[in-house]
Amino acid sequence: MNLKKTLLASVIGAAMTTAVLPTVASAENSLRMAYDADPVSLDIHEQLSGGILQLSHMTFDPLVRWNKDLTFEPRLATGWEQVDDTTMRMTLRDDVEFHSGNAFSADDVVWTVERLKRSPDFKAIFEPIESVTALDDTTVEIKTSKPYPLLLNLATYVFPMDSAFYSGTDEDGDPKDEIVKNGNSYASSHLSGTGPYVVTERQQGVRIGFERFDDYWDEESPGNVDNIVMTPISENATRVAALLSGDVDFIAPVPPNDLDRVREDENVQLVTMSGTRIILFHMNQERVEAFQDPRVRQAFSYAVNQEGIADRLMKGFATPAAQFSPAGYAGHVEGLEPRYDLEKAKQLMAEAGFEDGFEITMMAPNNRYVNDAKIAQAVAAMLARINVTVDLKTLPKAQYWGEYDDRVADMMMIGWHADTEDSANFHEYLTACPDADTGAGQYNAGNYCNPELDKLVAEANLEVDLAKRAEMLQQVEQALYDDAAFVPLHWQDLAWASASNVDIEPILNVMNFPYLGDLVINEE
Repeated sequence: MNLKKTLLASVIGAAMTTAVLPTVASAENSLRMAYDADPVSLDIHEQLSGGILQLSHMTFDPLVRWNKDLTFEPRLATGWEQVDDTTMRMTLRDDVEFHSGNAFSADDVVWTVERLKRSPDFKAIFEPIESVTALDDTTVEIKTSKPYPLLLNLATYVFPMDSAFYSGTDEDGDPKDEIVKNGNSYASSHLSGTGPYVVTERQQGVRIGFERFDDYWDEESPGNVDNIVMTPISENATRVAALLSGDVDFIAPVPPNDLDRVREDENVQLVTMSGTRIILFHMNQERVEAFQDPRVRQAFSYAVNQEGIADRLMKGFATPAAQFSPAGYAGHVEGLEPRYDLEKAKQLMAEAGFEDGFEITMMAPNNRYVNDAKIAQAVAAMLARINVTVDLKTLPKAQYWGEYDDRVADMMMIGWHADTEDSANFHEYLTACPDADTGAGQYNAGNYCNPELDKLVAEANLEVDLAKRAEMLQQVEQALYDDAAFVPLHWQDLAWASASNVDIEPILNVMNFPYLGDLVINEE
């Protein structure tokens, strides 16, 4: 057991909120990193957010994690077996130690899942899990209330916590395991994980320091970074300038307007990849009777030039989309392509009896997605070519979502990333028949409804044969395309940049959680 790390884990809470980070030693490999958001807490169950998940991958390890090709890589779980339709058995590593020095075991997995099930942000995701049982120190059995094919997807969110470290009460008599949203708790300022880094000091909103855990179990990791200082810089221009001036070594994200500037600097490297967040417009069939005609919906889809938007407005920083599911998702249909064809759009409008067009209202945010307001303006201009007059209004995101919930416009923009990295999630929230009681179609601002597709998705969610399930979800995507249930635009791309000697490409992924434990800094 490393005594220094044990002491850090136990006393760090006292220094977290006030300490200023020291300059890291130049003799070691040190990384200065700038991100757009700071983790709000050290409690990895307090908030479901990118900042918290990045912290989780740095200081804890999941049971399994995603590979670049969206397959699963064993981490604290070394293997798994589907015992029956509602039971999965997982085998765990037997050589793992927490930062506190406590040994990792199956009991920690059970404790962690039970805590996730009472986290306000995570409990909905873990609702399918009925029980988790430790069969012995290295074996856990997970049972679901009904057949559930996404257990491994959920396992990417299970970062086993140190149950002994987080048990009992703190000096104020409060339970160490309590989850306090946006408040002070033991777990929000104390951390003991199994991950590659120990948190050394933290100043909320200013910077957070990490030091490599000497007793980290993954001896095959190529990572050679000893210290990391992460600084939140929300302003895009400032973040990019910090990299180009050499003040930091790694930034994320890189905004589209600065891609060329970063790409042309010989001292830095830029890495981009297609993301998984779909940007789209809904067409509200309850507000506009014409949208009930599939020919009109198809005409709108044919009228929108997704490739033009991706190329000119997004400066190549987007992948044109024709469906919800990006490549790698189970429901992705290889042959579906954007279908921009203005003459076809005009023909369909004429066939539907709307050659002279009609008037609609459109609403979009102006600070939520990359170039969201400009995209809405471009779509409105494209629809004018089929004689559709658009009254466009854009709003800050703080005001937009209330209007979206009230469905106040005929066409409304939304972006969506599937928390489970699964195709069914898109349909369940965005195109399922709206049902306030079940929550189905909660963000379906088009009021599109096809009960047959809802039934097919429900069946897919009980199908544990993943090949069969993929076929079912691909049928759903094809039907939504044929029916023009919505107007797909693109998947937002992701971009990172670093100093030329920081080898970031191997650790990046579409989930946007760089695996920093495996990061290599090369000698200059």
